[in-house]
Amino acid sequence: MQPLIWDRRPDGLRAPAMICAFQGWNDAGDAASSAVSFLSSSLNARRFARIDSEEFYDFQSNRPCIRFDENERREISWPTVEIFEALAPRAPRDLVLVQGVEPSMRWRAFCAHIVDLAEALGVQAVVSLGALLGDVPHTRPVAMSGHASDAAMLERLGLSASAYEGPTGIVGVLHTACADAGLPAASLWAAVPHYVAAATNPKAALALLRKVEGLVGVSVDVSELESAAADYERQVGLAVQSDPDILAFVERLEQAADSEGQGSPQDVPSGDMIAREFQRFLRQRGREGK
Repeated sequence: MQPLIWDRRPDGLRAPAMICAFQGWNDAGDAASSAVSFLSSSLNARRFARIDSEEFYDFQSNRPCIRFDENERREISWPTVEIFEALAPRAPRDLVLVQGVEPSMRWRAFCAHIVDLAEALGVQAVVSLGALLGDVPHTRPVAMSGHASDAAMLERLGLSASAYEGPTGIVGVLHTACADAGLPAASLWAAVPHYVAAATNPKAALALLRKVEGLVGVSVDVSELESAAADYERQVGLAVQSDPDILAFVERLEQAADSEGQGSPQDVPSGDMIAREFQRFLRQRGREGK
């Protein structure tokens, strides 16, 4: 069986751009996957294909789940990647959305299928989204980084080229595969506060969406996401104010963020111990709220 399984063939996509996000290592605070999910919901996207999970997932690492369908029958939900069409009649182009769980293996073959799909649909640009943990404060604008296959795309993003070297995930591999195939490609990353890594971060998702809008020219109503981002910042702020150690840590991060042209001060810790304590504190706060 071919790994790419078609539900149907989409017709009439106008100069489509492909937006990709994957849950897992590339998706701190669920920011990237939340951004694509919000786009999908806002544009009433419809699934037209999926990638079979058998060749690309280690089911001991990404286990399938048992669920009940509408008839109360047990069914197995497998980790997978789904592809949607999102029509945007008021914009200059439509979108193809790729979202799902980061595959466990055979990344080059997986990316080759995505590239083949993009070429078959006449995709004009591929934008992959990611989010990483960083020593950044939740009170400041989301720090963004990225890279693109050509200087013009990078200029439209308003970002300097990332100088990152080190381990990568499927987002990095897919970006390179698209660029090598001659597809215009950009990769956008949002920094998520290390000390609140376990919480879904709508503020970072909103920042990614804003960059996507500017790059591909497709806009959606983000008022709901703006409200969620404001609530996130308020709730994290209340939790930070409740612990003097965490408050001091955040204040040092703020000072570092406000120092133009300077790196983080030497006395700013990595955040590992603070992060563990803060997650414990937030879990306890959640139980009390319930």
